[in-house]
This record gives sequence, C-alpha cells and structure tokens, in this order.
Amino acid sequence: MENPSKKLLFVCVENSNRSQMSQAFAKILGGDNVESYSAGSKPSGKVNPKAIAAMREIGYDLSTHGSKSLHEIPAIEYDAVVTMGCGDACPFVRAKRREDWQIPDPKAMEPDEFRKVRDFIRGKVADLLTELKGPK
Repeated sequence: MENPSKKLLFVCVENSNRSQMSQAFAKILGGDNVESYSAGSKPSGKVNPKAIAAMREIGYDLSTHGSKSLHEIPAIEYDAVVTMGCGDACPFVRAKRREDWQIPDPKAMEPDEFRKVRDFIRGKVADLLTELKGPK
C-alpha cells in the first residue's frame, strides 16, 4: 500500500517569493506524494513577478498561485513546516517537524541572483523530501 501523501507548509513574511517557490518545487519534485502549501505571516497579497518569471524559466506557472495568510491554510498537522526569515512573526502551526531555512529574500535581486536563490530552494526542498521519505 502506498504511503499517504506528506503535508508540507512553507512560510515566509510576504508569501510572494521564497515560500511560493518552495511550494512549487514540492509539487514538482514530490508529485502526487506531496500536498504543499505556502503562507505569509504578513502576506503581500501578490506573488512577485520576478518569482513568476524565474519559475517560468524552468517550466512552472507560478502565476496560478496566490499570496495567502496563515489563516487561509488548512488547520491540520503538517509533516513539516519550513519557515524562512519570519522569526517571531511566525505563529504556531502544528507540525511533526520544523525547520528554519536561512534564505535571503530575493525580491530586490537582479535576475541572475534571483535564479541562484531559486536553485538553492530547489535543492533544499529536494533534500527535505528525501529525508521525509525515509528508508525504503
């Protein structure tokens, strides 16, 4: 029998760059085995056009995502909650595992630097999915 899907939540302040890309990579890399969500402690209300452009370069349409607050996500226990720079502004969310990724906010970066952050996030999400899968 197949393992139930892992539920992941990615949180940053504005929910417009890092957490959005993390959610997208969880969908891309995890497929049907992952339910991924993202939210912001103080959401901007829109996804950064630079993030949309950076993800479009790798074939993912981030324009379908919306910037959400933590009050708009399911009130469930997540297998992992990953925070990115929201510090004390991140309220408590039930999770089996918590991580804080020190990822610089790319919103003011030039495209080449933004891509480096995008690719770094991809690697972090891939590592997280591998760790959550555990031994076969």
